[in-house]
Amino acid sequence: MRGSVSAPGRKAERPEPLYARFPEAGRHWVLRSAWPEPVARATPARMAAASPSDSDSCRADSNEASSKWLDAHYDPMANIHTFSACLALADLHMDGEYKLVVGDLGPGGQQPCLKVLKGPTVLTESPLPALPAAAATFLMEQHKPRTPALALASGPCVYVYKNLRPYFKFSLPQLPPNPLEQDLWNQAKEDRIDPLTLKEMLEGIREKAEVPLCVQSLRFLQLERSEMEAFVNQHKSKLIKRQTVITTMSTLKKDLADEDAVSCLVLGTENKELLVLDPEAFTILATMSLPSVPVFLEVSGQFDVEFRLAAACRNGSIYILRRDSKRPKYCIELSAQPVGLVRVHKILVVGSTQDSLHGFTHKGKRLWTVQMPAAILTMNLLEQRSRGLQAVMVGLANREVRIYHDKALLNIIRTPDAVTSLCFGRYGREDNSLIMTTRGGGLIIKILKRTAVFLEGGGEVGPPPAQAMKLNVPRKTRLYVDQTLREREAGTAMHRAFQTDLYLLRLRTARAYVQALESSLSPVSATAREPLKLHAVVQGLGPTFKLTLHLQNTSTARPVLGLLVCFLYSEALYALPRAFFKVPLLVPGLSYPLETFVESLGDKGISDIIKVLVLREGQSAPLLSAHINMPVSEGLAAA
Repeated sequence: MRGSVSAPGRKAERPEPLYARFPEAGRHWVLRSAWPEPVARATPARMAAASPSDSDSCRADSNEASSKWLDAHYDPMANIHTFSACLALADLHMDGEYKLVVGDLGPGGQQPCLKVLKGPTVLTESPLPALPAAAATFLMEQHKPRTPALALASGPCVYVYKNLRPYFKFSLPQLPPNPLEQDLWNQAKEDRIDPLTLKEMLEGIREKAEVPLCVQSLRFLQLERSEMEAFVNQHKSKLIKRQTVITTMSTLKKDLADEDAVSCLVLGTENKELLVLDPEAFTILATMSLPSVPVFLEVSGQFDVEFRLAAACRNGSIYILRRDSKRPKYCIELSAQPVGLVRVHKILVVGSTQDSLHGFTHKGKRLWTVQMPAAILTMNLLEQRSRGLQAVMVGLANREVRIYHDKALLNIIRTPDAVTSLCFGRYGREDNSLIMTTRGGGLIIKILKRTAVFLEGGGEVGPPPAQAMKLNVPRKTRLYVDQTLREREAGTAMHRAFQTDLYLLRLRTARAYVQALESSLSPVSATAREPLKLHAVVQGLGPTFKLTLHLQNTSTARPVLGLLVCFLYSEALYALPRAFFKVPLLVPGLSYPLETFVESLGDKGISDIIKVLVLREGQSAPLLSAHINMPVSEGLAAA
């Protein structure tokens, strides 16, 4: 029963706070109560005693009320240093409580670790042997309980956890070392080369060889002269191993598109390769090569059915690969280095170092470009499944987080520090939570209001302003009235005249087409015995032009032999070295370029038509012809 009157002698009980499911953690944790606070009556004395700080707080409350987000937690001293690829949300214990998985780089990149957060508190923390590259959660098996596994890419390995316990470690296969490098370390093992000579030879190999050096040689090149001999004595008896590292990681559905389907891991390596791992045996199912090192990866589809991989690489290009393709099928060349890659439905949204956001199709066609007010630091996907919304979140250097749907701006979130990582999804028991980490190591958690609706154009509602403008329609003149009366009276006769003219136009068009076929004026042959196609291209500024004829045999299995090409032109305007020559054997399906040069002789800046005829030996009627409109010679026009 709803009401504001409580029973006499009893104190009214306040309802439970809306966000009491998160435990309290310090003074930064904010709890919003559903119980309304008593409102004091506004009197002149109270209004006169109001201070500027009260007005500022009221203004802040009004801004918060108009915002689409609720501030759940802010801790500027959380000591979390990571990026978007190392954030993941998952129900790791199958208790309905979603945790936050963080691959933490550590302060200054010195102490990398794996952190799991429950609400605002750190649940577990495990050290890592190398800096993390990416984190992902996926289902490995079909049988119950279907506990999601956690995969963390660090160095050359992928560490798999189940129930926050180590489960499996996958290491990338070793690569063959440089034979010259192997020979140098063998000489050092036999004491046939001193450390200084070894350093000089390794530096020469690093500058010229295509195969990079191993980690042992790279560490040796960084040492001081006094430390070299001890390092050589310690490592000269060890085998040379060249190991690549993981640069990016994502997940790909195995055979079903369901949300709880089994997924494969997709790895991008420093060796310019993409690897697809089996979720159960952790064997390599597929290997694909790239022209450059991948840094961002977007995956769609199923591995056993059809899938598409989009990899943004260090050479400033995005490569699209499909199933059963060892090399990229499409390539998107960017004008700057990519800083983020997000797939929104069927559009690839790319952020670049030119402070711009681009939208591309999977075939490389640019759809739109949006300029950002500051440098882009991070990007990620915002998916509100209750409303079917997918948008891209962009963290900028000016302490803003912008949300875009295609090129339309939906919302702007201002933060106390620049955001370096973003993650949106279910956290705790709240479906639409936004987790952000800042440049100074802070942690920000916001919750999207259930009544929030993202509108394009920054929240503008209603029709566009141009729709309310009145058109300046001219007044009806006497001529307009007379023409209207004439059309009413002679409408039938006017329609018959129109139909007669239309039939005559169709008849003349058909006659002209038949005449073109009979005289072979078309660039496509009409005979089935000799199916040919002719295409001409003129290049140059003049007075000498390059004329290229592309002659193609469109037959499926029959070659064509014994053809001639003839040029008809005005000898007063043009000169050709060969006006008549033979055509070689035309293989079906291939386009043969036939090149010649045309010299313009006129000095008045005029041009003419050159006719090209393709003939059969012993026949006077051409098989096909083409009329080439020659351009005006710019050299003669300038003179």
